[in-house]
Amino acid sequence: MSKTIRHNGITIILLAIAFMSIFPFLWMILTSFKVPEQIFNVGVPLSELEFSLESYRQAIVKSNLPLAYLNSIKISGLLTLGTLFTSSLAAYAFSKIKFKGSKLFFGLFIATLLIPGQVTLLPLYIVFSTIGWTDSHLPLIVPGVLINTYGVFLLRQFMVSIPDDLLEAAEMDGCGYFGKYFRIVLPLSKPALITLGLFTIIGSWNNYFSQMIYIDSPERYTVPLMIAMLRDTYSTGVNWGMIMAATTMSVIPISIIYLSVQKYFVQGIQTTGLK
Repeated sequence: MSKTIRHNGITIILLAIAFMSIFPFLWMILTSFKVPEQIFNVGVPLSELEFSLESYRQAIVKSNLPLAYLNSIKISGLLTLGTLFTSSLAAYAFSKIKFKGSKLFFGLFIATLLIPGQVTLLPLYIVFSTIGWTDSHLPLIVPGVLINTYGVFLLRQFMVSIPDDLLEAAEMDGCGYFGKYFRIVLPLSKPALITLGLFTIIGSWNNYFSQMIYIDSPERYTVPLMIAMLRDTYSTGVNWGMIMAATTMSVIPISIIYLSVQKYFVQGIQTTGLK
């Protein structure tokens, strides 16, 4: 009896936490469909609420959200593909290629995680400004493709669990370093690659701070910048429905991607670090 009570109590607590976590999203979606006059009128029963798609129409027409969508898709897509390629190559080298000082180099490489991004922000901005990359999407793509310390660490921890016997057998069949990488390591690392890809695309899609620093032209705005522009331009309560509509539309692609790869994401988290 006590076990049943304890189980039911834990279930109730978890349901309460889940509801508190999802409530802001429910409020955002509900607000996006309300007519402007009822957005802040919390006393109106749900049955008496008036729903409209006007906020979505305004978000698409007035904010040029489709162009911001394309910019975000471009940045997130290129960054994710490039990061998966370079990080998997580096992780393969650190995990399966024996060379002198590999552990020392990997330790120094991981130590860069201790450096906050704010420390390198100003030097990077000066460099990108000097070479004429500011007010473009390049600063948001190239650095993450060239080096992603967390991505290399995540993939390396997964790749060390791949049996060396498989690589030795492939080598006996005539596979070189790249043959083993493309034919064995990458297919077996699918859960970890999907996990890293999901982290990368979500981080890039929601990366408001860096986008605000480097992008100035409205035609290069991403979804976070476009939503921030709506907030700054339309500060009255009448347009909060439009802001919530734009925010709801910004969440949809990430939600679809996450639900599509959820199985591999959980598998990648569970198996990463097991040797």
